[in-house]
Amino acid sequence: MTWFQKEITLSPKGRGFHLVTAEIVQQLPELRDYTVGLAHVFIQHTSASLTLNENADPTVRQDFESHFNKLVPENAPYYIHTYEGPDDMPAHLKAALLGASVTIPIKNGRLHLGTWQGIYLCEHRDRAHSRRLVVTLNGEVKNDA
Repeated sequence: MTWFQKEITLSPKGRGFHLVTAEIVQQLPELRDYTVGLAHVFIQHTSASLTLNENADPTVRQDFESHFNKLVPENAPYYIHTYEGPDDMPAHLKAALLGASVTIPIKNGRLHLGTWQGIYLCEHRDRAHSRRLVVTLNGEVKNDA
């Protein structure tokens, strides 16, 4: 079994749910060396999150954004942490609900996602930010190099 870890940066994206599977894979050529294993993707931020979901119809991502904005509204009168703007505390809550990581099987040098699955960056702040990810690969590599 071989371990590999790399930090990558996603391009800045505004608020919303963004499909980032291709952007992650593009920055991870080492994935091709793994015949079987697991890829763990962790976001190093508290106001954005990661999740897996529908990769075909963009209206799914729009519905996610609408639903989470109703579930966790801005300007709630009970928020105390408000000095970073009205979108900050809701961003922390949304990130806590969705989580900071996803784990995906690796098969024959590729992420072994379902046909309609993709990795979402869930950006919960209004302003676009670059986001740092730590990707950890573990598994069997070709020729166990």
